[in-house]
Amino acid sequence: MKASRFILCVILLTTNLIAFSQSKPKKREFRGVWIHTVQQSQYRTMSTSDMKQYFVNMLDVFQKTGINAFIFQVRPQADAFYKSELEPWSRFLTGEQGKEPNPSWDPMAFLIEECHKRNIEFHAWLNPYRVTNNENEVLSENHLYNKSPELFIKYGKQIYFDPGITQNRRHICNVVKDIVRRYNVDAIHMDDYFYPYPIAGEEFPDDSTFQVYAAKQGFKPHERANWRRNNVNMLIGEIKETIYNTKPWVRFGVSPFGIYRNKINTKDGSGSETNGLENYSGLFADVLQWSRKSQIDYIVPQLYWEIGHKKADYSTLVKWWAANVNTEHLYIGQSLVNINNYPSPTKPNSNQLPDKMRAIDSFPTISGNCLWNGYDILRNEGGIRDSLTKNYFRYPALVPAYSNMDNMPPKEVAKLMAEWTPIGYFLHWEPGIDKKDPSNIPTRYCIYRFKKGEKKDINDPSKIIAITSETEYSLPYEKGLNSYKYVVTAIDKYNFESKKGKSKNVKL
Repeated sequence: MKASRFILCVILLTTNLIAFSQSKPKKREFRGVWIHTVQQSQYRTMSTSDMKQYFVNMLDVFQKTGINAFIFQVRPQADAFYKSELEPWSRFLTGEQGKEPNPSWDPMAFLIEECHKRNIEFHAWLNPYRVTNNENEVLSENHLYNKSPELFIKYGKQIYFDPGITQNRRHICNVVKDIVRRYNVDAIHMDDYFYPYPIAGEEFPDDSTFQVYAAKQGFKPHERANWRRNNVNMLIGEIKETIYNTKPWVRFGVSPFGIYRNKINTKDGSGSETNGLENYSGLFADVLQWSRKSQIDYIVPQLYWEIGHKKADYSTLVKWWAANVNTEHLYIGQSLVNINNYPSPTKPNSNQLPDKMRAIDSFPTISGNCLWNGYDILRNEGGIRDSLTKNYFRYPALVPAYSNMDNMPPKEVAKLMAEWTPIGYFLHWEPGIDKKDPSNIPTRYCIYRFKKGEKKDINDPSKIIAITSETEYSLPYEKGLNSYKYVVTAIDKYNFESKKGKSKNVKL
């Protein structure tokens, strides 16, 4: 049995290598990974030092894999994996909601610092409305629910913020503002949980809220679905405004459920050729409206189904999203479990990773992937980490530039030099200064290396040897036998890169 599994893994990796050789590597590509904390039991049993080491090891693996964006769930159930005066410490961190880590530390601050050391973006993932997963969970004394229970709704066995109450939107925006103001996050991220997933035979109990708010907002008694969508629309718009007014370079991303609307339910036929739960009517999330109004900066539809799924075919949905999202960045949410569990429709000895990557490559409006979930990468389930590292993420990639937020690249670096120091041979430089816009400063630098006589092409990701936030880079010593051209470019907080870079010929 073990021998046959080994042979199968070899076949899968070989097939994936062949598939990779047929596509050109990308210099700009979002390579995100989700790490959820909700219902995770391992953290509450770790000491502070053990958890720090666990996170360091995790990020080392992701860096080696080629991941460039880390999406970490910092607010799983209206509680916090960070120091907050607005919401209690998470029970998934310490085992008891409201209990502070001992010794005290700030996991989010630690993760941000470690991510940026590795030139990985940190996206703070918040679940907006969920408070509990079941009726047996004990909320801390200082939880908002125990102070103002009238702001909440029980649906099934769970408690939620009532999305129709203005005060709740204000609270969620205050949480977002607190994170963006105090932490060096690259983005705020929300997933697919807006109004809760429907429970068969049970209506969401918002009659009283509808009676209080709907008429004042211009909605008639039969327009409850439109009113609910408007509640979510207002939340999204207010979060975007909150982020922009706090730190305008911080992005706002959403990863909605994979079906916006089914074609059979749209009068104009604008939905997808699918037959499943909809964002629009099931979760009351009008994702395309947020897109049209530029209220989100990136969108990651969760296309977790396999190619060939009868009700929600992956290929059908990739095509639909690629055709309908154009104003912000579009990345595809991938389920690593389903990638491994379903064979390729054309090559039964391979999983669906090559097919799904090819599908994405065929659409210029798609700028990358986000992988669910990161724990599978850590475990290298089905050899998925090996395949990504050796094939699809073989070369470094820059996160796509956010031209919908800014369009001014940073100035080129200045005073690029290579020289011996007491501790070795270093390439070093200074940031370029933009006199017209002093805030347009580099946050990182990209270093390329070309052999003597080789054409300089900074669009070739195979020539990237480092992406760093430092203004120096240690050069290898090759006994004076080889000559190279090093090129250094500057990258700003919107991920724009200086146009040409500064060059330096070095003999090593």
